[in-house]
Amino acid sequence: MEQHEFHPTILRAYDIRGIYQQTLTIDDAKAIGRSFAAILAKRNLGNKVAVGRDGRISSPALAQALIAGLVDGGAEVFDIGCGPTPMLYFANVLLQTDGAIQVTGSHNPPTHNGFKMVMDNASFFGPDIDELGAMSKAGIAKKAGGSAITKSIFDDYVARLTKDADVGDVSVIWDCGNGASGPATAAMVARLSGTHSVMFEEIDGTFPNHHPNPVDPETLEILRKAVASKSADLGIGFDGDGDRIGIIDAKGRMVPGDILTAYLAKDVASRNPGKPIILDVKSSDVAMQQITASGAEAQIWKTGHSHMKKRMKEIGAPMAGEMSGHIFIADQYYGFDDALYVGIRVISQMHKSGVSITDYMDQLPVQHATPELHIQCDDEVKFGVMERLSAYVLSQRGTDQTSLIDGVRVRDDEGWWLVRASNTEAALVARAEADNPAALKRLITEMETALEQAGIKWQFS
Repeated sequence: MEQHEFHPTILRAYDIRGIYQQTLTIDDAKAIGRSFAAILAKRNLGNKVAVGRDGRISSPALAQALIAGLVDGGAEVFDIGCGPTPMLYFANVLLQTDGAIQVTGSHNPPTHNGFKMVMDNASFFGPDIDELGAMSKAGIAKKAGGSAITKSIFDDYVARLTKDADVGDVSVIWDCGNGASGPATAAMVARLSGTHSVMFEEIDGTFPNHHPNPVDPETLEILRKAVASKSADLGIGFDGDGDRIGIIDAKGRMVPGDILTAYLAKDVASRNPGKPIILDVKSSDVAMQQITASGAEAQIWKTGHSHMKKRMKEIGAPMAGEMSGHIFIADQYYGFDDALYVGIRVISQMHKSGVSITDYMDQLPVQHATPELHIQCDDEVKFGVMERLSAYVLSQRGTDQTSLIDGVRVRDDEGWWLVRASNTEAALVARAEADNPAALKRLITEMETALEQAGIKWQFS
């Protein structure tokens, strides 16, 4: 029996993530493989597992240990190599595997890494991850019959991305940020009409050009300048593992994830009238109104790619989107978050509808809202902060004006504010939106006061 106990901070709500050689080790990776294989066997789901990895310096070693653990657990492993996380999700579909694991630190700093998992064609998260930790701690016996082979699906993935593309004479700058999406993006745009320029396509786990977070305004500045210098129709950026998208329009404006979802909803709703389209709790009233106007039913749900994918299946939603840039399209695709495919859908819709993303941004009502705000807060204390914040807000606002579906969201007649604990970084995430600037200032002040009551001194700047 092999027993292993994980550092308590790495078993997150919807994936496993930590700092390499500090909270996350090679031994952890091997134990994750053994435990994952054991759960497959326990649930009688078969033993085929696809494994992929991003371009981080620690990813090859972690993937090798993960595969060794899976093989020890009796799994038949298909190693698809380095590529974006959505390519791993695609491998799960193409190879009809029983499970799939991507070694990835997503958009976190180069020293971080982690694992995103799928089992039985659904996200492996929450109670699943708790079970994995408990089984590993209790001990797992080695099982015969395991094997591992290398299996490239790169060409199949690129072909599927471009299968229905109809982009016309579009001009696009693509920023891969030295993440895992670079080679797939270059191969993809080579098949497209129009004019395309790919920046930072070389995979480099040190991320020498900018941090790979496509919704951070600072990281998008290089893309903004490139769009302006080449008079491009838009710029598209990806995070480190290619499942999140950021967009700069022709006027240099960042397109928030909720607004991007609303833009795509105009096309998706035309084939799925009346169906629900989901936004996360950080999303704006403007996006909700736009989705409703497109003929869909706008719904709010918990932030997090695993929560979103599960909810989509439960209610039959053809699309969902988050402020963070995770966009999930089940309409004519598979329902997972694939930023490369979303990029194709955006430029195809621009061409076929005649309404560019810039045109769409121009016609939106004026928004009085903050961007997505990140407030540093240690992993060990952030959930305690949220408990104190919830108690304080409920004492001030009551249940009629407070939603606890994911964090604390307060609404009144003039707007709303939200604070939630990030499940991917040591931070609280906040946002506010109002009908007018004065109301926005009032709501931000209320949020600052509530946070101070919960033990966090922070001021919006």
